[in-house]
Amino acid sequence: MRSETRLFAGAFVMIAAATGALVALPYLQFRDLRPPSGLHPYTSAQLRGRQEYIREGCVYCHSQQPRDRSQAPDKDRGWGRASVPADYFYDTPHLLGTMRTGPDLFNIGARQPSVDWHLGHLYQPRAYVPGSIMPSFPYLFEVKPKAEPGDRVVAVPRQFVPTEGVVVAKPAALDLASYLLSLDHTYPLVVTDNQSR
Repeated sequence: MRSETRLFAGAFVMIAAATGALVALPYLQFRDLRPPSGLHPYTSAQLRGRQEYIREGCVYCHSQQPRDRSQAPDKDRGWGRASVPADYFYDTPHLLGTMRTGPDLFNIGARQPSVDWHLGHLYQPRAYVPGSIMPSFPYLFEVKPKAEPGDRVVAVPRQFVPTEGVVVAKPAALDLASYLLSLDHTYPLVVTDNQSR
């Protein structure tokens, strides 16, 4: 009986310590966190695009967290400054990612500010990045004999144009491109005591 009491007491102490270290302490550190002045809430189209980003599994190959220069050469790769907790103020859930099969997308909206580039890249990545292993997403597009009023025609390089018709972006592709364009964290960052760089 005595060993069972010790076992349960030990388990309780371990769970309490883990909860304190992984839940309570981060909450206390970041409870007063405010978004940087240049960071804005997502629009409805960007939120739909974010859901598409999750649905398509983009988070499995792309991160959204450039590291500090002391940890990795992410800035030299053109991915921008190291991220800080306030950069993710409006992100629920956070899409930090753990793999870098593809480049970090924290600042893809600044590196590639063209919606045409994003749409074409989603339709056929190798047309824009030779040797890319990113899958194409042709089901986010429609090939029509000719564009109708209001259609967003995707300008793809000649060798990727369908033999008949034009490539038109579906709403999901437009929303995903809108989300990718919103990933622009080039605003000035004022680091406070509860934000470490």
